[in-house]
Amino acid sequence: MKTKEVANNEKIKQKIQLVKGDFTPSEAVHIIRSLIDEKINFHKIQRLQIWEGNHKCNTEQLDGRIKELEKEKEIAREFINKSRSSGQKLQINGTLEITVAS
Repeated sequence: MKTKEVANNEKIKQKIQLVKGDFTPSEAVHIIRSLIDEKINFHKIQRLQIWEGNHKCNTEQLDGRIKELEKEKEIAREFINKSRSSGQKLQINGTLEITVAS
């Protein structure tokens, strides 16, 4: 996808088509689990880096986000398992949208 630039405020937007297509339930579980696990690991590394700097730091926000992602992974797994029993393929469309923060 192409970069779009808004002339007035010079914000830039980038879209990346990360995943698109039809997948078997096994493939879908692998894709979703891998993506979510990568994000969980990112937050765990952030938390460790903060903790290394200050052992008394507050990591509740990161802990909460990790729990949210773990829950989302379980919800996705349950959804995919339902389609597995019916023999259906799953369509995944995952686009990342990146904008310059103001």
